[in-house]
Amino acid sequence: MPRNIIDVVDLTVEEIDELIATAEDIIQNPAKYQEACRHRQLATLFFEPSTRTRLSFESAMLALGGSVLGFSEANSSSTAKGETVGDTVHTVSCYADIIAMRHPKEGAPYAAAQFSEVPIINAGDGGHNHPTQTLTDLLTIHREKGRLNGFTVGFCGDLKFGRTVHSLVNALSRYDGIRFVLVSPAELKLPRYVKEEALKKRNLPYVQTTDLDSVMPELDLLYMTRVQKERFFNEEDYLRLKDSYILTPEKLERAKADLSILHPLPRVNEIAVAVDRDPRAAYWKQVKNGKFIRMALILKLLDIHV
Repeated sequence: MPRNIIDVVDLTVEEIDELIATAEDIIQNPAKYQEACRHRQLATLFFEPSTRTRLSFESAMLALGGSVLGFSEANSSSTAKGETVGDTVHTVSCYADIIAMRHPKEGAPYAAAQFSEVPIINAGDGGHNHPTQTLTDLLTIHREKGRLNGFTVGFCGDLKFGRTVHSLVNALSRYDGIRFVLVSPAELKLPRYVKEEALKKRNLPYVQTTDLDSVMPELDLLYMTRVQKERFFNEEDYLRLKDSYILTPEKLERAKADLSILHPLPRVNEIAVAVDRDPRAAYWKQVKNGKFIRMALILKLLDIHV
């Protein structure tokens, strides 16, 4: 059976550290990897719109010397004719060596993996998980801080539907000395099941608040997220909550000099453009890091050693 990555916890801490080390080597020695996936094909099956994740996977495979096929929206696949996701994935696995799949329904990549003959990477499933964004975040944190332990991390914005938040909380909870600060409107708090599984079960320290300003001086990392319109059933609720937190240069005046600001993107207006010029802004570095960590993951799942 092929190895699939549906959730970041499918990887051990040791495997995550190994992927980060490989990504660091790719950054330092890109020429060493440029033929690693020659004659291999990646299929990108995106049943939900994406810019960064899809193009990052494609860029990663091309940088490894491989090729890419697939679709960027469900309407351009046979699911528009009524074909099941399982049949689509089974078909595509006959053509490709590895599949990256995004789907709006939670659990869809896991179900699809039962029909695939090749490894499947979950590229995001609804409000559930986004393991390769989490690996991107971990690589970025490691490059910014030199470690993955011993700091206070704040998550701000939509913690209820934010799959990137759920995945990163799960991942960081396995490292020592992490303190979590959860900042959100009451309606968008981190789901109870995430708190129970990742924080309470491991007896990890965390606080919940609606006030970003009050906790800003404590943070070593700040992970901003947008309020996601596509996850709301009621537009009135979205409009009421969408501007709950807007990070500005003024709000950062009380922050640590070595704070690192992350954001999975796309942003709407939760980070002012003026913050881009702040040396603490790390979200554009995140974009670059996404390519390198996905290169490392593709190599691992295809069992290619360089």
